Amino acid sequence: MEPFYFRSYDRVVGVAHNEKELEKEIKRIGAVDPACVNWHLEQGHIVQWLRYIGNNTLAEMLKDVKDYREALARIRDYFIMTQQTPRRGGRRKK
Repeated sequence: MEPFYFRSYDRVVGVAHNEKELEKEIKRIGAVDPACVNWHLEQGHIVQWLRYIGNNTLAEMLKDVKDYREALARIRDYFIMTQQTPRRGGRRKK
């Protein structure tokens, strides 16, 4: 699968291969060039890429987001929502 390329004008400023990397890159790039991330959000590029990699749930959560800080909050919510709770093994002793 193709990664997501964050572009600022004519250069690539970040790359994400999965949702965790997407979160890290949004945080990193948003701190130095928020307009770059916001532009990708406004244009729907991130949502389109998420659908391409098969994550329709996160794509829907980011669908109308225009600000990178809101995107980060929703991505964190997604990770919390999809986190598997560890199961305890074995039987209870009586």
